[in-house]
Amino acid sequence: MSGSDAPTPVDQPIADFSQCHAGILRKLDGLAELPALLQPAARAREVAEQSVEFFREAIFEHHLDEERELFPAVIASSEAGAERDRAQALVRRLTDEHRTLETLWKRLEGGLKKVAKGQSFELDTAGLEALVAQYRAHARFEETEFLPMAQAILSRNGDHMAALGLALHMRHTPMPVAGYV
Repeated sequence: MSGSDAPTPVDQPIADFSQCHAGILRKLDGLAELPALLQPAARAREVAEQSVEFFREAIFEHHLDEERELFPAVIASSEAGAERDRAQALVRRLTDEHRTLETLWKRLEGGLKKVAKGQSFELDTAGLEALVAQYRAHARFEETEFLPMAQAILSRNGDHMAALGLALHMRHTPMPVAGYV
């Protein structure tokens, strides 16, 4: 040995192998976590993909159904005066909320599409939480305030309820292509 009595790497090749194994084992411990991490990642992709499809196909269509069919039917069937004023005020509020929710969605949609494809992306979690909270509040308000009023107004005349049902049915029934029945 030299004068310092400290072993040099040349003197301890077995210790080097041991240290190398320690590093390899730490990396393998991380690799062993991968299956547990893949399941939530796969679920995140699935939820993002389903949400993108659902928002475009169901929620936007739902808003259109309300704005083109339900809201006008309720206003037209309401009694002039306080009832119609209230109906119009609620319709304005709900329509404004639709636009706000759709704007929030449009800000999130691109990021959700990336998540759905498994691409790395920093999702706007605050925006996502705001969308969910605001939509829950919107639905709760509509369920407790507007829909009971709509039911009462449209139920006064069976023809009005039937007309709404028919209009909604027609909006969602594919039209046959000429020459094909």
